[in-house]
Amino acid sequence: MTPEPSTYGLPVWAEIDHAALAHNVGVLRERAAGAEFMAVVKADAYGHGLLPVARTVIAAGATWLGVAQMPEAFALRDGGITGRLLTWLAVPGADYAGAISRDIDLSASAPWTLDEIAAAARTVGRRARVHLKVDTGLGRAGAYGADWDTLVRHSRPLEAEGVLTVVGVWTHLSHADTPGHPTIVAQQERLFEAAREAERQGCHLEVRHLANSAATLLYPATHGDLVRPGIALYGLSPVPQVDDDFGLRPVMSLRARLALVKRLPAGQGISYGHLYTTEHDTVVGLVPAGYADGIPRNATNVGPVVLGDTRTRVAGRVCMDQFVVDLGPDSTARAGDVATLFGGAPGEPTAQDWAAVTDTISYEIVARLGVRIPRIHLGGAGDAVG
Repeated sequence: MTPEPSTYGLPVWAEIDHAALAHNVGVLRERAAGAEFMAVVKADAYGHGLLPVARTVIAAGATWLGVAQMPEAFALRDGGITGRLLTWLAVPGADYAGAISRDIDLSASAPWTLDEIAAAARTVGRRARVHLKVDTGLGRAGAYGADWDTLVRHSRPLEAEGVLTVVGVWTHLSHADTPGHPTIVAQQERLFEAAREAERQGCHLEVRHLANSAATLLYPATHGDLVRPGIALYGLSPVPQVDDDFGLRPVMSLRARLALVKRLPAGQGISYGHLYTTEHDTVVGLVPAGYADGIPRNATNVGPVVLGDTRTRVAGRVCMDQFVVDLGPDSTARAGDVATLFGGAPGEPTAQDWAAVTDTISYEIVARLGVRIPRIHLGGAGDAVG
């Protein structure tokens, strides 16, 4: 890894380890050898930084990128990212013409989507690439039951007209993070059955895909032609209940410099509502990050923090811009010392640790970090802040 750029003067920052990111792509590609590899970089690459992450995962061997919303896809293309790119979440009136003109693959769950895609394709004079989505049991996006046949049939005259090509059939798993759940096989079988139905009606498919991070790691039969790992790219397990890190390495470390260190007497309440009271004379530190930055407010009294050799936790209410940690009576900490909220080095709390104490998932811990927190990219195409 290249040397860490200076963080002097920054109240809080997230370090993005691109060597770890490339390593994780390698681990996942090995698990899904023989399948195309879509790196899911939606939501600003799960909070890690869209364009820098995209460049690294492509260099590491990703053959596709996937994002939820069109503006994300546009940012990738306009940022110089080439290669296959799928976006899947849009509403009526979306800029389908902009997507088609940028050679972005589109998803369709209903006939109206196909009609809007077709109209946009006629406008720009270019054939659209479409993945038909089937609801195999998640109950979210996708055509369910008899609607699948309707969706496929609706695509046929549009393909014959030359305004679109159906290149894929896909779905989302509902219980991939529950090893052995019967829905996994049922959804897998339904996906491949739906693909065969589309082929019988004349579709010539390039890809059939359903495997997310958990399925990529645990269920080879789901891999199909393309896998779509997301959270595992960033070194976080999609199945934390399984005692296996799969060789993944956390990519993000969240750090802050203490804004103030002071002594407080025994019996002093801390932060709004005095939900924490000092048990003895002690030293406290003020961490300049709060719920406006994505620190969970319900991390009050439970969020783990490391400062040097001291492992402590949030003391009192997490505020909009700051929280306090109790460093103990013998602390020699000073303003400017670095506190680690989570990371990947031995002894550091992890994003999963924060998820466990705040009753959520690691995905939310990293993806929710706000725009006030600069991402410092280490080991990529030159260190950068973004």
